[in-house]
Amino acid sequence: MADARDLNHLTTALSSRDLIGQAKGILMERYKITAEMAFALLARTSQDTNRKLHEVAASLAQSGVLGS
Repeated sequence: MADARDLNHLTTALSSRDLIGQAKGILMERYKITAEMAFALLARTSQDTNRKLHEVAASLAQSGVLGS
């Protein structure tokens, strides 16, 4: 049971990491910024909108708009 739960957590973490990477890439290309700056922008938007980082990243990857 614990192994299944751990596998689910790992799968979720990898999915979130991929979305965050995609969102960082979008921001890096759009604003010509570094990966660190793109992550900071995602984190700041997450805090400002009171949403989880992976939710902000998923929204950006889907809509192309940051903070929507």
